Amino acid sequence: MRDIASGQHLPNLRPDGKPLHPSWLPRQRRGKTPQMIGRYPDYDVLSTIETWDEATRKVVLARLEEPGPLRFFDAAAEPTLRAFCDTVLAQDGEPRIPVAEFVDAKLADGRLDGFQYDDMPDDRDTWRLVLSGLDEAARDAGAESFADAEAKTREAIVGRFADGQLYGGSWEKLNVSRAWSVVMRGALSAFYSHPWSWNEIGFGGPAYPRGFMRLGGVGVREPYETPGATSEDPVETVEKEDIDG
Repeated sequence: MRDIASGQHLPNLRPDGKPLHPSWLPRQRRGKTPQMIGRYPDYDVLSTIETWDEATRKVVLARLEEPGPLRFFDAAAEPTLRAFCDTVLAQDGEPRIPVAEFVDAKLADGRLDGFQYDDMPDDRDTWRLVLSGLDEAARDAGAESFADAEAKTREAIVGRFADGQLYGGSWEKLNVSRAWSVVMRGALSAFYSHPWSWNEIGFGGPAYPRGFMRLGGVGVREPYETPGATSEDPVETVEKEDIDG
């Protein structure tokens, strides 16, 4: 494991401005996290399941069930969807949170976010156009599809997407920057709705009807919480580096 206290895993302190791959984190020892790594290796949110009410348990445990086949995206789009979700969320090993299935189910059931940008199509059409555009960008880079492209190529395409710098073909039908916002909102909300991601970030999970006992702010843990692999405050580390540098 790397020297966490040095803060060199923080993007603002790295020459390329990018975070380290999550593999720098310690192996998970209790519960599950994506790829079995995380900052809270001895924490398992499911250890508090008896403090949740029945309705909450039912909703959360359903997210742990084996996902079914995709219903919204067709077989041609599925590999690109999975490759995109894995790339933007750095899920390149098992166990993975089934983000693609969560996104697909939300779109198939029409459970949209209740708003739409006035210069954008329906979110369902946005997702389809984005996946088509990713394949087009990959072909321009010499790959057969986004899913078939090498990791560095996929990351470069995603970087251009994030910067709103993809043009032509399907992208001409979209405000590219807004399209990034739409699909990332979907991917991130799916990822962070899953208990494995809660373990990864040390999130306490549902607080109803249990509530909170400790109201002392940062550094004051609930009885069921565990220390992280490092106790440094990332904000303080970056601010100190800015002053010293």
